[in-house]
Amino acid sequence: MRTDQADTGHSDVLVLAVSLELAAAKWKVALHDGRREKPAVHTLAQPQAAARLHAVLDLIEAHKEKWSLPAGVRTVVNYEAGQDAFWICRALQVHGIECYVIDPASTPVERHRRRAKTDRLDVIKLVINLRAWLRGERDRMHVVHVPSPQDEASRQLMRKRGQLQKEVLQHRDRMRKLLVTLGCWDAVDHRTFAKRLEREEVRCHDGAPLPHELRERLMRECERLALVEQQLAALEKTRQENVPAPARQRCNALARLQGIGEVGASRLALELFWREFDNRREVGACIGLVPQPYDSGESQVDQGISKQGNRRVRALLIEMAWTWLRYQPGSALTKWFNHRTQGTGPNRRARRIAIVAVARRLAIALWRYLKDGVIPDGAQLKST
Repeated sequence: MRTDQADTGHSDVLVLAVSLELAAAKWKVALHDGRREKPAVHTLAQPQAAARLHAVLDLIEAHKEKWSLPAGVRTVVNYEAGQDAFWICRALQVHGIECYVIDPASTPVERHRRRAKTDRLDVIKLVINLRAWLRGERDRMHVVHVPSPQDEASRQLMRKRGQLQKEVLQHRDRMRKLLVTLGCWDAVDHRTFAKRLEREEVRCHDGAPLPHELRERLMRECERLALVEQQLAALEKTRQENVPAPARQRCNALARLQGIGEVGASRLALELFWREFDNRREVGACIGLVPQPYDSGESQVDQGISKQGNRRVRALLIEMAWTWLRYQPGSALTKWFNHRTQGTGPNRRARRIAIVAVARRLAIALWRYLKDGVIPDGAQLKST
């Protein structure tokens, strides 16, 4: 997330603030120029999203004329990140309109047990927070860093790979469980299992043939499994070729370190290190591995990590931290972990807590390694 935009929101600067509350059937649009008590709220229900976007542009121009605003008045639009992703932001920027995508969880809300919540109230709250944010009240909302179209598209390579691997396991597990219902514990391997099904060699626990309906269902599962594995193999052949050159350089640099494989390096390069960070705190916050203390009055509670940001990267870094301990025994991170967990004995919880800190420190070390070329302290490179 990014909250370092320049503070240009002074009380004497005229700004037309526009907020969008997006839904599948309709959009709510709120407009406010700061010179009236309440914002103007409109509903756009065109069937196509592109038509709604053009309607937003028409509303902006209409209110500029209605409120006697200068033609070149600064116009700022915001909306919450969601299923519409970033195409609206890019389309508005093409028309010369300043646009920000905000984190939905960063918007402050009332703490009453029951509070009114409608799309109209939400969009009014968004435009009020936008004007406050432009005045310098940065706690009103957090702005999401918008990736380039190429960076956003490149992430689908590794996500598609993970989805295909998940589908392979699902098909095999489904077939195995169907067989268990009849007392059959045969290994499920589509290369031989499908042929054995055709020859009716797969039998029940008492040697009887499988029921016709179950056999037909297993055959269909085998066909789908073969298709998914074929797609996965084709993706593996072309994956490296489809990665952009800058990301491929980052992948190769990460893969040089012992304990980091080609797949893990590719996922880190495409999911995390596509963007630039100013300091180590931004790295930790982006992956959600920073602690969240609760210290109020006499109450002092450790709430654990924030779990914000990219959950895929967070899970990958935890796995990578364990492999780092194994393949980088002489590194400073491994020595720190061993020192912190020394004497804990069979207490696995202490090790699981410490490995989260290792993952956060590892992410920061890898960021410095890619940015400045500083090899993590004590880390070993793979022999070429």
